[in-house]
Amino acid sequence: MKTLKTVNGETLMNTYIPPVEFVVKDLIAQGAHLLSGSPKTGKSWLALMLCLKVATGEKLWNFETKQGTALYLCLEDSIARIQSRLFELTDDAPPDIHFATVAECIGYGIEEQIENFCKEHPDTRLVVIDTFQKIRTLSNDNAYASDYHDVCFLKSIADKLKIAIVLIHHLRKQKDDDPMNRVSGTTGITGAADSTFVLEKLKREGTRAKFTCTGRDIDDRIMELNFDRKSKIWDLITDSVETPEILLEDITATVVKFMKDEKCFSGTPAELAERLSAYTTEEISPIVLSKRLNQNIPELEEFGIRYKSKRSNGKRLIFLSGFPQNPDDFVGGGEHTEQESLVACNETIKRCDVRRSAASDGNLGIPITDPTVPVSEGSDEAVETERGF
Repeated sequence: MKTLKTVNGETLMNTYIPPVEFVVKDLIAQGAHLLSGSPKTGKSWLALMLCLKVATGEKLWNFETKQGTALYLCLEDSIARIQSRLFELTDDAPPDIHFATVAECIGYGIEEQIENFCKEHPDTRLVVIDTFQKIRTLSNDNAYASDYHDVCFLKSIADKLKIAIVLIHHLRKQKDDDPMNRVSGTTGITGAADSTFVLEKLKREGTRAKFTCTGRDIDDRIMELNFDRKSKIWDLITDSVETPEILLEDITATVVKFMKDEKCFSGTPAELAERLSAYTTEEISPIVLSKRLNQNIPELEEFGIRYKSKRSNGKRLIFLSGFPQNPDDFVGGGEHTEQESLVACNETIKRCDVRRSAASDGNLGIPITDPTVPVSEGSDEAVETERGF
């Protein structure tokens, strides 16, 4: 009779289990991982850079690496091209990085090839397979079953040898708001992998890219990278773990950047859009801007920004104000309730409005850096429409 091998909760809680070991701390653990991107977006440059960092024990951006041997199966390249790329990236390639341009397919010997390599190099930490498709075979199974089987097969090798295997893969041509849905193939591929990394260029001809990371053993994060065409290095620009505002919708993130420099804003949507142009390369429509601000009030409040809008003299006006960051910003200082905090924010917005109305040049979008003018009562309050209060 077949039975299940189980462990009860008490035993599990009292058993020491070694923590997951990382090849790249907080980014790539032991196991199977996908690195996906469109053709010719720089995936192979990133893969080679990763192998070099592991082989030398140097940091990958801000992430520590565990030094060891790295094997790069560059199955779509020639040795001559790999040599050329090495010369581009370094003038002193370490002996702990190895290359091969030919390998067997899944079920036909690649597992034995990787195991034998690890026996010859017991300090192996990383194997990169570029590309995943080159080691797959045609299958009569349904697509999901085939995708799931192939990734699980390689994951079992990684788990057995306690290494990280990174599979270079492609993206679909179709656009999707969720980068994970753009990975070519069925969800069997992303479902079986321990982590999935998606590299998407912001513009095909540009150098900036969004690097989306998600996995079982890591925190979800989005990094903005820039490809230096001269050095062929992917540089880290921002990381959502350190600057969470980059997870926001583009327009909202731009507003957050703007409000870090300004205490408050009072003006029309068109004037705000013009001011925001200094913080983004994207063109912002005033109509879309107003809509997004209304839709993203909770996200703005998470970053300490209050939003209000009203009509005055036939124009739609926008008011943005930051929360006081310390109790001394309130009259009398000390602890204050949430309602008192909201009142303080309202007062700041009203002061901005008064300063705007008093501006002799009629510029409704002037920056307010010292909103100290007392609030005057006026008929505008009767027609005011508040958002987020």
